[in-house]
Amino acid sequence: MTTPLLAVDRVSRSFTVGSIIGGTRLQALDDVTLSLDGQRPTILSVVGESGSGKTTLARVILRMLEPSAGTVALDGRPIHDARRGPSNAEFRRTVQPIFQNPFDTFSGRKPVDTYLYETARNVRGIESRGEATPVVAAALQAVGLDLGVVAGKYAHQFSGGELQRVSVARALIPRPRLIVADEPVSMIDASLRINIVNLFLRLKEEHGISFVYITHDLATAYYVSDQIAIMYRGSVVEHGPLDRVLGAPLHPYTELLLQSVPVFGERWAGPIGLPDLETREYARAACKFAPRCPARRDVCARRTPPRVTGDGGRMAYCFRPTDYRED
Repeated sequence: MTTPLLAVDRVSRSFTVGSIIGGTRLQALDDVTLSLDGQRPTILSVVGESGSGKTTLARVILRMLEPSAGTVALDGRPIHDARRGPSNAEFRRTVQPIFQNPFDTFSGRKPVDTYLYETARNVRGIESRGEATPVVAAALQAVGLDLGVVAGKYAHQFSGGELQRVSVARALIPRPRLIVADEPVSMIDASLRINIVNLFLRLKEEHGISFVYITHDLATAYYVSDQIAIMYRGSVVEHGPLDRVLGAPLHPYTELLLQSVPVFGERWAGPIGLPDLETREYARAACKFAPRCPARRDVCARRTPPRVTGDGGRMAYCFRPTDYRED
């Protein structure tokens, strides 16, 4: 057994919505367990509708949020443990983020290439601009851009797709082993999204970089992923190899997501199950998906679903694949 590059072990994170005294406690992450292979580069897509906890998970992995319970380990070292975990400098060299809106990543007050040089200096430790220039140029070349074209330009002088590629270049400068990309194509025209996901595939193959790809877009997840995790209201309901999970889902929510993908020339003919009040769903002690689930049973409203292991290393949290009987 090799040590995983990334291990998310029973991670929970809660927030208080409203006032501290009379507010509602929201369980944004609930007992999430995931891992990434430490031997070969892997793209893990985390998929779910808005409000499923994907961005909270990304922020916990990026050490921007502390988990309320559980651990996140990088190469076997707990990242939120100041004594045993990696230092800030070591962590930033190993893990890099790509955020949803590239226009929020770069200030309009200075040229975007200054951010690349600052990353080379602050994270790679390259003090001389002359030494940093070939590093910056190589990172831009890896994403299909030329330093001579980028230098001196401000964020508003780029298209969304171009600026997101600059974001990827900035993330490449420290030579990371893991990139956490939070909805990196949602702000980009549909016609250009494939350019970014193709870039991720190329970086995985040519540079050995693993990705946690946060998205609500099943189409790009299907195209780019090796592994996939399906989230609903803070919980991972199913995860495993992409072809197994999307080819023969174990969990009804995965089926519902697949059915919601538009098909050209077809209209939605089935009933639309609307969610319960969101805070109630997050707080539900048993199956959070039960009110919307076409396969629900009485036990689903009373007990937490068991973890079921399927073929090919798949896992789902659901009563349906089991022969469960009431006591």
